Amino acid sequence: MTTRGGAAEVRLGPSGPYPSAPLTHPLDRRWLHYAFRSPDGALSVIANLSVLGASPGSGSRPQEMSILLVHDEAGWASSQFNAAVTGVPWSAFRLPDPGPRLRVGTPRGAPSVDLDLTRTGRACTSQCAPFAVDEHLRWQSEPGVRARGTLTGAGGRHAGSSLVGYHERVRGHWAWPHLGGWVFGFVNATGADAGSPAAPPPFAVVFTLIQPPHPADAPTGSVMVWRHGRLLRHFPRRTLHVGVSGRLPRDLVDTAPPLAATLGTAPTAHVPGRLRITAASGDDDLTIDVTSVTACRIVNPNELGMHGFSVHEVLGPGRVVGRVGGEDVEVEAPAVVEFAGGADVD
Repeated sequence: MTTRGGAAEVRLGPSGPYPSAPLTHPLDRRWLHYAFRSPDGALSVIANLSVLGASPGSGSRPQEMSILLVHDEAGWASSQFNAAVTGVPWSAFRLPDPGPRLRVGTPRGAPSVDLDLTRTGRACTSQCAPFAVDEHLRWQSEPGVRARGTLTGAGGRHAGSSLVGYHERVRGHWAWPHLGGWVFGFVNATGADAGSPAAPPPFAVVFTLIQPPHPADAPTGSVMVWRHGRLLRHFPRRTLHVGVSGRLPRDLVDTAPPLAATLGTAPTAHVPGRLRITAASGDDDLTIDVTSVTACRIVNPNELGMHGFSVHEVLGPGRVVGRVGGEDVEVEAPAVVEFAGGADVD
């Protein structure tokens, strides 16, 4: 306990979602990730709010980079990497209490979001992937986050919107090409209680597959299942089989941020048309099946070369079936998948 201005203050931990430690290297990173879809799949929001360490000896501050994507009936709308964040961004990991809203926008007004966010469950345990020589990625996921408010996309302003999705905090130390590639995504069931501002989805599923090129044992991954906001099962990498098939036509893939298309950005790998993940351990088994309908390619800088590292944000219907903890699981709902990779070291 400390005293400030004569009032007692109990310190329960850092006031933000991360440890109170400075970023001391340009490859030190941390960011907050948000992804939401309306129950009918008509509206989608994806935001990445990141901070990178300053260059040594430059005297500069850590670099903040934020990008916002909104998808509606008119397609994708994207900010540059300088989307404006108003106030302290909401985070389920903020202590002691999360901030009230998520407000991210652009000077031209689209895309933008002004959302009240509500957590309905509990996060998974923190996971870590070490790779390369001394690099690592640490992340912690929480699905079933409910969003209500206004979003503006290419099709105009959508007031009174209700969405459900996913929040994640990420921190670590790495260069994009050394991260290799990953497959990540989630499906939140939209059952009878989907309209309630406080109720968690009946089921929520999150999957990850991280594939650094070296060392040989670096790839890792998991499938996690939540039941009414509580983590029910965590399938580790050794229990998973991941397969892709087909291709999403390139005409259905937008490029973001808008300036990336003017900088000679090289073509990237095709986006798979379908993703299928199976997980089985003991008496528990689960199959995740997602079909790609549209995608937005975010071209990220590559610290060790000229070729950008692409993160494809993919939208489409998801289906999850199986049996976990003696209970049948059957979900059909809008899904988000990230297929990432495509940076070469020159």
